[in-house]
Amino acid sequence: MAILNTARYGKDNIRVYKVHRNEQSGTQDVVEMTVGVLLQGDIETSYTQADNSVVVATDSTKNTVYVLAKQNPVSPPELFASIVASHFVETYKHIHTAEVKIVVHKWTRMTVDGNPHPHSFLRDGADTRNVEARADEGKGITIRSSIAGLLVLKSTGSAFHGFVRDEYTTLPEVNDRILSTEVDCGWTWENFSTLNDVKAAVPKFDETWNGARDITLATFAKDESASVQNTMYKMCEQILAAVPMVKEVHYSLPNKHYFEIDLSWHKGLKNTGKDAEVYAPQANPNGLIECTVAR
Repeated sequence: MAILNTARYGKDNIRVYKVHRNEQSGTQDVVEMTVGVLLQGDIETSYTQADNSVVVATDSTKNTVYVLAKQNPVSPPELFASIVASHFVETYKHIHTAEVKIVVHKWTRMTVDGNPHPHSFLRDGADTRNVEARADEGKGITIRSSIAGLLVLKSTGSAFHGFVRDEYTTLPEVNDRILSTEVDCGWTWENFSTLNDVKAAVPKFDETWNGARDITLATFAKDESASVQNTMYKMCEQILAAVPMVKEVHYSLPNKHYFEIDLSWHKGLKNTGKDAEVYAPQANPNGLIECTVAR
């Protein structure tokens, strides 16, 4: 006999853009994001008996996101994700869990003639601010915030040696190398009992996101890295120390390799070791290093 173990459904890739117009200053602020919503609850019969009476249509889910974006602030994204998730659990008695994911796309205000432009923006990077919020009936709201797609590189100040050497090892030990990665850093907040508790924490969300980004960049730049593993652990420690409301921090850092090119075949041209200046960036394969550090 077949049994439905788990089921959820919703709307993904909902594109939302919101503008806030300040009539006094004449400036405008914009937010663009991609939203996903998944619902769980007493929906089994829609799968097993073709009973659509328990289905909140995914098109209605999309419309709900737009209405809530009009009626509520969309920044910080932790708040808006919690508002959307709470709405579905509170509005539909048969929906017991709502998961909302938000990806915020960068729009940075332009500087024109030395002054911030009131209504013109540029996308100065592919990195995004991401949020996952989950509202569970009777259990509160869990939130995970993250930085994703932040590409960084330093041309020195990184080493890797003392690792296991055996019959499978060809990698040479190095005391100085290029270090590059695409940062995916996330942190999970202590559980929020109610939406009002999330609202009370609003000032912490922007502060923590900016602080985590600053810690990531400063540690990456300043640390005389013995390994990606050790550097990422130092980042986690600092974020936990800075934000008591965060219970764990996770990093995922792909190691983007840059290999020296031996040019000695061309008239003895030196381009290895201390003479290396020209490198070949590598696409695949790449190292992938991850860790989660909790209190």
